[in-house]
Amino acid sequence: MPLAAFPKCFLDMLCKEHTMTPEQWIDMAADQLDIDGLEFFTEFLDLDSPESMIALKQRVADRGLTIPMLCYSPDFTKPDPADRADEVRRQKLAIHAASVLGAKFCRVLSGQRRPEVSLQDGIQYAAECIRACLPYAAEHGVVLILENHYKDSWWSYPEMAQKRDAFLALLEAVGESPNFGVNYDPSNAVVAGDDPIELLELIKSRVVTMHASDRYFEGGATFEDLVKLDAHPTSGYATILKHGIIGQGMNDYDKIFSILAAVGFTGWISIEDGQDPEVGMEHLRLSADFLRAKMKQHGLR
Repeated sequence: MPLAAFPKCFLDMLCKEHTMTPEQWIDMAADQLDIDGLEFFTEFLDLDSPESMIALKQRVADRGLTIPMLCYSPDFTKPDPADRADEVRRQKLAIHAASVLGAKFCRVLSGQRRPEVSLQDGIQYAAECIRACLPYAAEHGVVLILENHYKDSWWSYPEMAQKRDAFLALLEAVGESPNFGVNYDPSNAVVAGDDPIELLELIKSRVVTMHASDRYFEGGATFEDLVKLDAHPTSGYATILKHGIIGQGMNDYDKIFSILAAVGFTGWISIEDGQDPEVGMEHLRLSADFLRAKMKQHGLR
């Protein structure tokens, strides 16, 4: 089973500050990490320039890696139908970008948990939008992967389908498709107040990719503190919630990998690690080493 890495700790440098280029990230990862591929993010790509994406694909290939996954964050819970139609258009741009990069998987989300949009309406909106994207994904040979997500770094509110029951309802509303699966993130289940093992048991047959991550609360903070913060609009992640080195946080990877092995999972695992760019590569290296050992232990290799 192949292992990829996502530059979580460098996103500000790549997408906001522009003090790191995608080419620099590619070379750093290839030189320092025991991985097979790199998960890309739409925010550090020029989606209007296929030529630039082809050049990045070639650079990755020249370093002996591939691009299996493209991370994107659609916001399908907007109350205005015209706004949702524009989000579908943008998701299709991401699907096209994934195909240009040679990525088989492209992330899809529900959208923000807006106070003015009911859960029922939010699920309906998101399901309709995802279904509208599936024929385009099939045309381009791309699988949309719905993540049990917490919150995009540029959002004000957490994910509408963050909690288990909402996530399962959205999966059911979208339905089965060869171009639709689940990107499972155990840490996001913890943040939602759900048991990540119980969630995995419910969705294991639909998991096609995984974000390997670990989380911890800083300074003695608790899940209840996070709920209070998320009740009010605030940009990005709550500061009390941190990504940590995989294997040193809240998740039981022996249980997770044993469940995946039992259902014959062969998909990509992508490392989503890192809070501080100063120690980002070292933490990614430690996470990659931990995952390689665990994958081998459970026959996921």
